Amino acid sequence: METATLVYDDDCGFCSWVAAFVAERSEMGIVGFSALTDEERERLPEDYEECVHLLTDDAVYSGGAAAQGVLVRMSVLFVAVFWLLEKVPGYDRLRERLYRWSADHRDWWGKVVSRDAL
Repeated sequence: METATLVYDDDCGFCSWVAAFVAERSEMGIVGFSALTDEERERLPEDYEECVHLLTDDAVYSGGAAAQGVLVRMSVLFVAVFWLLEKVPGYDRLRERLYRWSADHRDWWGKVVSRDAL
């Protein structure tokens, strides 16, 4: 079975809340930026602190693609939803724009839900 690890900003209360939510509902590994191993860090893009990442055995997904990959691994329902969305022209661009907007507003999201790092 493929291993998957969510890599997130553990200085962000909202990001930590999301990581805890994922940890409670999946078998994925979870690692904050501050706890990355050298090997994990080498696999990430140079500007890795700009977004969330999903490390698998043979790939690295970042931003919206990482968020989608996490959701797909959490529920078979998301597999079907994203399978359909992938058929929509321009979906990838929209997904990344929505992710970037959400990431740029983490301070606001953190007022709604927040948690200390795992």
